[in-house]
Formats: sequence, C-alpha cells, structure tokens
Amino acid sequence: KLNYFQQPPDIKESDFMKFLEKYGRHSFIAPSQVQPSFSAFYRAGDPILIYFDSSSVLSTLRQPVKMGASGLCVDGNPAGFLDSKSTSCTRIFANLSKSCMTDPALDAASYYRDFTVLKVHVRSLAFVIYEIEYSGTSGIQSVSVRFKVSNISGNFGSSLQQHFTLHFWTKTLSRMLPRSGNPGYITGAPLLIANSGAMQHMSILQSESDGSCSQFLRRTVQFGRNMRTGCNLSLSPLLEESNCSYIQQKLYKAFQGVNKTEDVAIIGSARSTQTEEWTTILVQNCSVQAVNCTSCCMVPVTLEIQILWTKVGLLSNPQAQILGARYFYQCRPLKFLSTHTVPVTTVVTFTDMTDWPEPPRGQPQRHWKLPFDIFFPFKVALNLESSLESRVDLTGCFLFILIISSILCF
Repeated sequence: KLNYFQQPPDIKESDFMKFLEKYGRHSFIAPSQVQPSFSAFYRAGDPILIYFDSSSVLSTLRQPVKMGASGLCVDGNPAGFLDSKSTSCTRIFANLSKSCMTDPALDAASYYRDFTVLKVHVRSLAFVIYEIEYSGTSGIQSVSVRFKVSNISGNFGSSLQQHFTLHFWTKTLSRMLPRSGNPGYITGAPLLIANSGAMQHMSILQSESDGSCSQFLRRTVQFGRNMRTGCNLSLSPLLEESNCSYIQQKLYKAFQGVNKTEDVAIIGSARSTQTEEWTTILVQNCSVQAVNCTSCCMVPVTLEIQILWTKVGLLSNPQAQILGARYFYQCRPLKFLSTHTVPVTTVVTFTDMTDWPEPPRGQPQRHWKLPFDIFFPFKVALNLESSLESRVDLTGCFLFILIISSILCF
C-alpha cells in the first residue's frame, strides 16, 4: 500500500462543504462580497458617448494625453464623466504645411462637427442573428434568422444601436468528442459533462469586446485550471420589468448554457453508456425572496463551479479523477425600474483532495549489542585442559558458540 494513493472518500451533498473547507484554498471571490450595481445613467469616470450621424457610428469623446518620456500625443484616451482635467502633449509633423490641411488634429472642426454627445447611455438595441448549421462533408445544412427588437421613442436626433451576428455551428456526436485523458484527466483538457446521455464540454459565459455577454460563444472549462469571467447581461426593458420569475430563469439559463448540465465525467475517458463513470452535479440555487425590498427581484449574479478531485492509482503513474462537483449561485436584489443590464460573474475552482500514502520506511538494520566478556567462560575451560587434550577437535565448541550467539542476537 506504500506505492498507491489512499482510497478517496465518497462525496455526498451533506458533506460537500466539509471537504471543501478542509482541502480548499482561497477562491477568487468571497461569499460576502457585494456585486456592483449597474446604472442606467453616467457615473463618475464612465466614458462619454458620442454619435456620428453621417456614418451611424457610436464612439467616445476623446481627450488626447501624452505618452512616454517624449510626451507624444495619444488620441485614443476617452474623456471620463465628471473627470475634470487638463492635458498637454507634443505632436511632430514631417510637413507642417501639408498636415495643416489634412491632419484632423489641426482641424478645429474635427473637435465638434458631425457628431452629437449622448445625454445617457444608449438603451435602444436591435439584433439580427443568423444561425447557420454546416457539415464538414455536405456543406451548409440549414439557415435560420431571429430578431431581438426594442420599442424606441424620442424626437429628432434619437439613436439606435444595431447588432448583426453570424453564428456557424455543427452537430457534434458524443462519440466524436476527444478524450480528456486515459483514464485520468490531463491538466488543461476540457471537462466532460453530460445532459441526458449527450456528452459535451463544460463551458462558462464569455464577454464580447464591449463587455456584454456573448450569446453564442462560451469559454471551455479546462481541468485543473481555475478561471474567472465577467460580463454584462442585457435584459429586455419592457417585457421583463414586471416578471421576476422570467428574469431569474433567464439568468440561470445564461449561466448554464443551451443545455442544462446534469452529470460530470469522473475520468477523462468516460463513456456515456457507463453510469459508474459519471457523478451528478449538485446545484444550490439562492432564495427567491428579496430582503427589505418590495419592488425587487432576487436574481443570480455569480456562479461558482466547485470541483473536488484527487489522484488515484500508483505513485509512479497517478490518475486524476473527479470526486464531486457543485454549482453554487449567489444572488442580489435587482430593482425592476433601475437597470436593464446585470453584471454577472462565473468562477471555477478545482480543489485537490489527494490523500497521500504513508512515507516508506527503510530496511531494518541489525544492531550487534554483545557484552565484551561473552567468551570468558570458554577461555577458562580451555586453559584448564592439559596440553594433550588441546589436540581435541574444537569444531563442536565453535559450533556451540555460533548457536549461542545467534540465539542472543535474535
């Protein structure tokens, strides 16, 4: 047993937290941490938005600043709301007379003409989403389109931000999923999950370049690697204002993905037909009641995926396997009329519960502890014998001595 890892314990829902506290370490987020609220209006430090009517482009108001020891101007710095400051920088021109006519930095009109400053953040959004199913051998199989529209109102000068998405996808058969280890998981390999027998890779929310939650792209969870992602999930401003249950279910579905995860593979070479190679994921939702708020809805804003794993088998060839997994949701109250965008966070933590065997002991050593005069009686007996008897064969005496010595030693 000195060459094998200890047999891992069985993980149940009742003792999940006990093992997590014993073997776990600090996570990315503390349970008591309060998630920041997202305002519908400008907050101090927020970039000031501008809109180019001629090109229908939404951008930010820029304030050039100096960069580096040379102090050269950098034009990409956004101006912050309520952030009053003065900046100065240096511009270098190869041909000043030519740059005076063509360089926007020297054109006063470029700092005020052809754009308007938005009073508040843009709330009117419209989406056109194309979904294209394809096959590697047969090409495009089907094309569908769906829309997400919003009611807009206002006078001349109102803006509308539109998003267009192309999403290509293919049906991946369970048997075609590559192994994540054989049999134990390999660090960095995708985590295998199943929903009603259909195998797939565990994934979490991923943000777009503007910080919003991607509707299709998700980040794959890799075994043994802790992860943390965050993004802003937009809600329909009119339909969902008075439906708390709908908002809760939408957020839960956003965290879980298209298919609800039910089981996680214990080993990296798990087969969907072998039930003993899978374990059920424990789910702990939060309370649906908001405390001290009659017009609030308790919504999940953080999902912490906690995974307990261990090494089994020979010390010379350890195999990593999962003992248990849990989805732990954290919620906060959401006011219906205050925001239509919710910042959400996903955290993945792997906790090593390996129980190492006892350290091997060295081989037993013989310790000879004999009195210095142990042979004295035999010497006296030999001295009393006559010179004639000294010719007697002493083989028996030495044999007797060896027998006595072996008895005393053992």
